[in-house]
Amino acid sequence: MALASCALLLALAGYAVLCAVKPFAPCRKCSATGVRQARRKVKLCRRCHGRRYRLRAGRRLLNTGRAVHRDGTRRAHPRRLTDREFSEWP
Repeated sequence: MALASCALLLALAGYAVLCAVKPFAPCRKCSATGVRQARRKVKLCRRCHGRRYRLRAGRRLLNTGRAVHRDGTRRAHPRRLTDREFSEWP
């Protein structure tokens, strides 16, 4: 049981490193060509939009987690006053 848990954690850590180093993977739908052939027409791949690469699922999850954390912990910045808002004493 402990060996299986360690193997699972090692695999997850490896995938996390892969997502950090190479966030994009070749598109599986179009085989990284960017186009699909449907009947006698050649069209752009709908999954990758012709860019030949797609964002990995782990990287998408990481980006979403970062955005949620950033939006939930952001402090309001103090408002900066401009020269017009300063008034001198008469």
